Amino acid sequence: MNKAARKGPACDLTGVADMKAAAKKITTPITSPKSVAERVRTIEWERAWQDLDAQGSASIERILSPDECQALAALYPNDDLFRSQVVMARHGFGRGEYKYFSYPLPDLVARLRTAVYPHLVAIANRWNIAMGIDVRYPQKHAEFIERCHQAGQTKPTPLLLQYGADDYNCLHQDLYGEHVFPLQFAILLSEPNQDFTGGEFVMTEQRPRMQSRPMVVPLRQGDGVVFAVHHRPVQGTRGVYRVNLRHGVSRIRSGHRHTLGIIFHDAQ
Repeated sequence: MNKAARKGPACDLTGVADMKAAAKKITTPITSPKSVAERVRTIEWERAWQDLDAQGSASIERILSPDECQALAALYPNDDLFRSQVVMARHGFGRGEYKYFSYPLPDLVARLRTAVYPHLVAIANRWNIAMGIDVRYPQKHAEFIERCHQAGQTKPTPLLLQYGADDYNCLHQDLYGEHVFPLQFAILLSEPNQDFTGGEFVMTEQRPRMQSRPMVVPLRQGDGVVFAVHHRPVQGTRGVYRVNLRHGVSRIRSGHRHTLGIIFHDAQ
């Protein structure tokens, strides 16, 4: 997840002319539309909503299989699938790099984005009501993306991140424009202590007149984490107040780490 607007089984594609079509060929045999939707429906969303209310993040276990993780990570060298690449060190974002997918997104990425979003709308709207924010989000993701595009936010934001030894991602927020969906989703594609060591997903929470609270979210290959993009409401003794959150990745001690990031708003 990164700062474009920060205030924050290996696949052989040799000889394939159309890389975007190849991405669909890679992901479609692994996962059908029904199986993606079914997996998302069977997530314990009540528990996830409770965790989001309590700490601003919720772990989702084994949302992707190891084969799916490997296939997605293997897309990273194929530049024709992406609209841009960011080398973090050039911008002070940390070390490592990431690439934003182009439209049309690879099938598996698109299906995950479309299937997860409706399960987050209710809590996103409830949070905005609690914080006195007038914005409400439609139930269908396509309607929200249309809102983004009408405002000039037309660039897709799902991305792949790649880290090597000594790389890290500074604490940040993924905002990208006026229209921001307040929750996002990241899936670890590599296996900790096998593909890499270190590289924990970390968050900080800043409450008014208090020091920042650090949080570490343990993840295995195929696990995801839903988390607040910017802020969330907290009930205090004098009513509800906002806390500010940032996220990042600690230093990779060895190996290579890949992550899929799914942001639900598009960028300017």
